[in-house]
Amino acid sequence: MQYWFNIQTRQVESDDEKSPGAEVMGPYATREEAGRALETAAARTEAWDEEDRRWEEGEA
Repeated sequence: MQYWFNIQTRQVESDDEKSPGAEVMGPYATREEAGRALETAAARTEAWDEEDRRWEEGEA
């Protein structure tokens, strides 16, 4: 079973109740992981932004 985070309703959904693809983030292995989808995405974006900054400044 996989889990998804619905960005419109802000609810976790299972495979059985999954909304259309454009409305969800995932899949995630657990309900808890799906519940942290926005936090995970924000952390990844921050890390990528830092990586871009280092590359642009010649630190990479």
